[in-house]
Amino acid sequence: MKQIQHWVEGSFTPGSSKRTGPVFNPATGEQTGEVAFASSEDVDAAVTAARQAFETWRYSSLTQRQNIMFAFREIVAARRREIAEVLTSEHGKTVDDAMGEVQRGLEVVEFACNIAHLLKGEYSEQVSTGVDTYTIRQPLGVVVGITPFNFPAMVPMWMYPIAIACGNTFVLKPSEKDPSTSQLAAEMLAEAGLPHGVFNVVHGDKEAVDSLITHPDVAAISFVGSTPIARYIYETGTRHGKRVQALGGAKNHMIVLPDADIDLAADAAVSAGYGSAGERCMAISAVVAVGEAGDRLIDGVQSRIEKLNVGPGDQPGVEMGPLVTRQHLDRVRGYVDAGESEGALLIADGRDFVVDGYEEGFFMGPTLFDRVSPEMSIYTDEIFGPVLSTVRMDHYEDAIRLINENPYGNGTAVFTNDGGAARKFQQEIQVGMVGINVPIPVPLSFYSFGGWKDSIFGSHAIYGPEGVHFYSRQKVVISRWADPLHRGVDLGFPTHD
Repeated sequence: MKQIQHWVEGSFTPGSSKRTGPVFNPATGEQTGEVAFASSEDVDAAVTAARQAFETWRYSSLTQRQNIMFAFREIVAARRREIAEVLTSEHGKTVDDAMGEVQRGLEVVEFACNIAHLLKGEYSEQVSTGVDTYTIRQPLGVVVGITPFNFPAMVPMWMYPIAIACGNTFVLKPSEKDPSTSQLAAEMLAEAGLPHGVFNVVHGDKEAVDSLITHPDVAAISFVGSTPIARYIYETGTRHGKRVQALGGAKNHMIVLPDADIDLAADAAVSAGYGSAGERCMAISAVVAVGEAGDRLIDGVQSRIEKLNVGPGDQPGVEMGPLVTRQHLDRVRGYVDAGESEGALLIADGRDFVVDGYEEGFFMGPTLFDRVSPEMSIYTDEIFGPVLSTVRMDHYEDAIRLINENPYGNGTAVFTNDGGAARKFQQEIQVGMVGINVPIPVPLSFYSFGGWKDSIFGSHAIYGPEGVHFYSRQKVVISRWADPLHRGVDLGFPTHD
């Protein structure tokens, strides 16, 4: 059985704790690995290594940091399929989907390769007689990333490339459900020339998380996960004086108007609703069909999901893999039970789906509900599985109001051929990322990812320009040199003359 250890100061270590957690192959249901769980002492060792490394790394040249990011980019690009296959073996998503995940993470590395330009300040000459003012951006110190199971390669890569390129050192606490891609990242960064201690990995559960977010030597925390945990991370971290960006959950809606291309909308709903078995924070989980669009859309979605190839993610032609754990599978099935008992119309039921030869795998077939009302739990809660709910609305304004009244504000989309309707949507919708005839509006690396409302805590979105601002802080310098006029003591307030 594979033993997955921490990575501290450039080498693997089992740590001092005897506690471990199981790692499964979701397609077979078999335990394939065992991951070490960090104690508070193990966390302290990782943070100490990062703090000591920061004393020299912060003074490394921008060209050195860029060169390491360039080298890391080449290593990841060359080994992207290896990363994807490891990811699939622990998460369950298809290899093609995993390859796409690695590519989106790689784009953030490429963004970080431009750090010399991204950290430029501003300069104003002669703001007063013989006085110049300029700004510089400096690193924070030891920063922490706490990341979810659904994107074990990409989400950490939203964080550490920019943080490290800005001159910080990093401690990653990945999900204990699929931790091996983080081990690969650590080895690849070392191969790229990153000094020991700049990047560290500790595995574990709440004990590790609490130790990290309260540690006195940690300056900032990045988190992606559920809203309750995001709120806890934000409140606890800020109470202990940390800078925190905490991205929470989602309930992403897709409005389909009667004038929309129904084939395009149905393709988008199936792709965004069932990709990665619905285990995406940007998945479409609620389709809002306006007026006469409803019946045509349901027919289109139903005909498409009947043809989906569900099976082990490493098999050719498979479009949707299993869920990550048996506990999560049982949770998603429970939501389908609840939706049926609450009166929603169950169009497609995936609860008893079985793959021949993989009877112990954590599989669930694509599930589709119609006639869902906003008080039902399948609407109010983030299910995080292959369950698509359809809500019917008579009027476009009511559909917009439904989304705006939802506590989540991560991503949303509208499908229409009416430019005025699309403009109304982008202006009025209270959601951070908006798609117009695009079902999953995830920004590219040179923008930033972040929702509104209960989908984010803190004032900074993640990666892109917002990532640079989060992982650095501005310092203003006001400078005078070689002034021949010694003006003497002046207790008055400084004026610019």
